[in-house]
Amino acid sequence: MSAPASPATLAPPAPSAHGGAPVSVDAGDLWRRVRGPLAFIGGLVVLALLLSLGAQSNRTGPLEPEDPAPEGARALVEILDRQGGDVTVARSAADAVEAAGPDTVLVVVGSHRLPAGQLADLARTPGDRVLVRPTTLALEALAPGVRVTGRIDGRVLAPECRLPAARAAGTADLGGELYTADGGRACYPDPQGEGHGLVQVGTDHGTATVLGTPEPLTNDRLADEGNAALLLSLVDGRDVVWLRPEPVAESGQADIWDLVPPSLFHSLIPLTAALLLLAFWQGRRLGPLVTERLPVVVRASETAEGRAGLYAARRARDRAGAALRAGTLRRLRPALGLANDAAPEAVVGAVAARTGDDPAALHALLYGAAPSGGADPYTADDHGLVRLGDDLDGLEGRLR
Repeated sequence: MSAPASPATLAPPAPSAHGGAPVSVDAGDLWRRVRGPLAFIGGLVVLALLLSLGAQSNRTGPLEPEDPAPEGARALVEILDRQGGDVTVARSAADAVEAAGPDTVLVVVGSHRLPAGQLADLARTPGDRVLVRPTTLALEALAPGVRVTGRIDGRVLAPECRLPAARAAGTADLGGELYTADGGRACYPDPQGEGHGLVQVGTDHGTATVLGTPEPLTNDRLADEGNAALLLSLVDGRDVVWLRPEPVAESGQADIWDLVPPSLFHSLIPLTAALLLLAFWQGRRLGPLVTERLPVVVRASETAEGRAGLYAARRARDRAGAALRAGTLRRLRPALGLANDAAPEAVVGAVAARTGDDPAALHALLYGAAPSGGADPYTADDHGLVRLGDDLDGLEGRLR
């Protein structure tokens, strides 16, 4: 057995390589630790920016000045802007009135979104105006004297007039709404003679040119025929205010009852009264009971057996006992000289005077329980019900 080691033979632990001094983190170590999370966060920021840019949707729609789609008018707006005049896009009639002036051309598209009050404000605006397929209300306010006379499918029409802009443009895609003007100039007639695709009339503040179709101004058809030259000649290098109103925001919600005219509700009063009178006149009135002969003769014993079978199937001993007592009382009251509505106390007293039986026992036999209350002693089980029938028969026998 070896001896334990002496304290002199135990070696102390070796000192650490850093001599026990605290370790400091330099910039390189710090960068290596945070560059991963920073790269991850930066990637998320870039992805969010890309998604937000992709979520931004350009305005679209017929003759929308920012829409590069075939039905938009972005190409024409850029051409007008390059020709030297400024193009101001107005989204409301108030913006158009503020931007328009004596030396500007107001181009109105989507006039169905303009109420009568805003059309009146535009009519007082100085300068020339170009109306693209306007509504009847817009025609009356902005181009007085112009009327719609018909419509033809889109086709190329020749100017056949002396209007300088039409003569410079030549043929154009102006098949659409057809107009006639009182005291104005009409171009691009329909071969059938129903009207013209372009009319121009004078107003108190300039001229109003009406185009029956937006096709010549769209990106898809601008380069065809003389479409681009037509509007460029009408503008003639002046500033343009392009009015395309925003849709009218909904001011509230209405249910189906709000759409019903009040006169309908008022008519319901006489209608309801008429229906009640008709029901009173034609309604069925109950008369006296009419006895009818049964198609077959059923013996009383079969009826009693059938009812007893129903009581037995449902274990309705209380109802069976009530039927037995009702039959006995119906036969006893006349024999005792009592009325059919005689009180139980009177019946029990009369029976006790005739038989000498205990009134409490008679009350339990004839009415099911003693006057002080309690359960019916005869309907607790089937044997009690049989005993009830026997006791009632015995009572009737003693009273005969």
